[in-house]
Amino acid sequence: MDKNHTMDLDLPLSSSVSDEDAGDTQTLTGRAICHAGCGRPSRVCLCPHLPPSPLHTSTTVVVLHHPHALRRNPLSTLPLLARCLANLHLLPGRRLRPSSTPLLPTPPPNPVLLLFPSPAASDLASWCRSTPPSARANPILLLLDGTWKQAKEMHAASLTFLSSFVVPVSLPVDSGVDGDSMFESELVVKKEPHKGCMSTMEAAARALRLLELEGRGTEIEETMVRVLRAMVAFQAEHLQHRNIKPRPKMRKKKDIKREEEMKKNAGLV
Repeated sequence: MDKNHTMDLDLPLSSSVSDEDAGDTQTLTGRAICHAGCGRPSRVCLCPHLPPSPLHTSTTVVVLHHPHALRRNPLSTLPLLARCLANLHLLPGRRLRPSSTPLLPTPPPNPVLLLFPSPAASDLASWCRSTPPSARANPILLLLDGTWKQAKEMHAASLTFLSSFVVPVSLPVDSGVDGDSMFESELVVKKEPHKGCMSTMEAAARALRLLELEGRGTEIEETMVRVLRAMVAFQAEHLQHRNIKPRPKMRKKKDIKREEEMKKNAGLV
């Protein structure tokens, strides 16, 4: 990695092998791992899709990730995100507090944007359009990583500290429509609860497209999306070889009950 890389990591993202031993090495189970690059099994290596060096951004990206996000989620996009962005800080924990990181002083000198689809959140694109470039320069983008249940809990637990200075923003989400799976979208790592919900890496890419000035956002987004698309393609191919078919979309009991009542009222049952 670039020696000027400012990323803070408390993650098992790097290998313990020396530079002399770097490359594809065998694990205890005999599976070759790309230790020198992406850290993934060699047969699904993503190094050809990664940028030659982590991308530099004027936006500081801070990700609060649940302690279980990596240990229990082999499809986590955080390791790839760490190899795509130089100005990235990953914080393990269940909530943010004043002692969590010096990156969030109060009051902060630059805007701090909390990207999470809460009722109080403004559309990020609208915020960018209505905020002069000088007032949104060098922002801090704060994301929460975990399952959606974990992210909601982390969001609620962190608001006591964050609510006095963050700008809550979100990307478009349609809570009335079921989310896609990897069989329906080339960028979805796992089944999402609602249309517009996405992985942490895709959310960061979409946000940086809007936040980065001088037209660099589109280039950064395309680079990150290319990596994510390759990861999803490998996973989809793996599942196809196992002859796994897409699960039918689950319907909520209240929706089934409402439909039955409508049929009953219409005299169809």
